Amino acid sequence: MKNKLSTGGLVYSTEAGRMCPACRRPVGQCVCKQTAAAPSGDGVVRVSRETKGRGGKAVTLVKGVALAGPELAELGKRLKAACGSGGTVKDGVIEIQGDHVDKVLAALQAQGHTVKRAGG
Repeated sequence: MKNKLSTGGLVYSTEAGRMCPACRRPVGQCVCKQTAAAPSGDGVVRVSRETKGRGGKAVTLVKGVALAGPELAELGKRLKAACGSGGTVKDGVIEIQGDHVDKVLAALQAQGHTVKRAGG
């Protein structure tokens, strides 16, 4: 019986470390994320606060930023520094730990983005 869970690709190399499953290059040299186009939308950045699935802890979400890969990560880094808290960038969404909606709105407006508060 064949193993159905086999991906059939190189996942780790002792020479280069982790490998990208899509382009099969070392993660540091991956071209997949660089070629991904900026997300298209209505041009409005939406900032919201969410607690679902996080044990009651608040997280500020920034969605709809029309930046790709490294630029989005740099914006996330600046917003985290402005709020004095941690966070991450996942699937085009910037997550900042804590309830920092007002600080994020002000920071994004200062950078020239069209910003809306989303949710309640």
